[in-house]
Amino acid sequence: VSDASGCSMIALLHTGAAKFTQNVIPRARQAVCSLLPAGVLKRYSSIVSRKLASHGFGASMAAMSSFPPQRYHYFLVLDFEATCDKPQIHPQEIIEFPILKLNGRTMEIESTFHMYVQPVVHPQLTPFCTELTGIIQGMVDGQPSLQQVLERVDEWMAKEGLLDPSVKSIFVTCGDWDLKVMLPGQCQYLGLPVADYFKQWINLKKAYSFAMGSWPKNGLLDMNKGLNLQHIGRPHSGIDDCKNIANIMKTLAHRGFIFKQTSKPF
Repeated sequence: VSDASGCSMIALLHTGAAKFTQNVIPRARQAVCSLLPAGVLKRYSSIVSRKLASHGFGASMAAMSSFPPQRYHYFLVLDFEATCDKPQIHPQEIIEFPILKLNGRTMEIESTFHMYVQPVVHPQLTPFCTELTGIIQGMVDGQPSLQQVLERVDEWMAKEGLLDPSVKSIFVTCGDWDLKVMLPGQCQYLGLPVADYFKQWINLKKAYSFAMGSWPKNGLLDMNKGLNLQHIGRPHSGIDDCKNIANIMKTLAHRGFIFKQTSKPF
């Protein structure tokens, strides 16, 4: 086989690679490599690898082969922060609304939704709330209301293709509070509907306990410690908590854990 013909075969493998299934690609590679002299193979293999990587193909193949497939196309990691005090104020209101879109095949973050929310019942944040969450008054003043933020969430979900019935996605929270208590409670108080996609979720604490055999009493701190992970950001920052949840999920997935819905149907 000449260098020219070898190059043609490599190029053919490269241009058609994205169309092959995971099982076909290794066979095609093996067949081509068996026909090429060592010099030709060495010369072009690194070029092909770089080309595939430039399209994200090599990385996705590596990710697919490193852990079993999940039941969902996307995981939507969510962690609210809300108004609070000691003793607790009522009603509590969401003041930070972050969502990370996690690819169920690669377990990498693909998109982020993050907004602060103007509380209306207790518009002035307490010193306790600011100390706990790191959210200061200027971060919520003039921000959209919860109704407006929920409308923008729906627009983001549509833009990301998450409202397509053929796309399987599910929310993930650290505990049941966010979607069982906080969101439906505030929506009921304000007379707002709760979208169906908020009515099923995965409680990461339960998933972790299934995978590791112990209950994380201190939530994310215990889960990071149990998996030897470095905590990201500050505790009780909604967006930082989401990043920790995503990191824990990725680690569990690489260990072979398959995530399942833990909430009961509404």
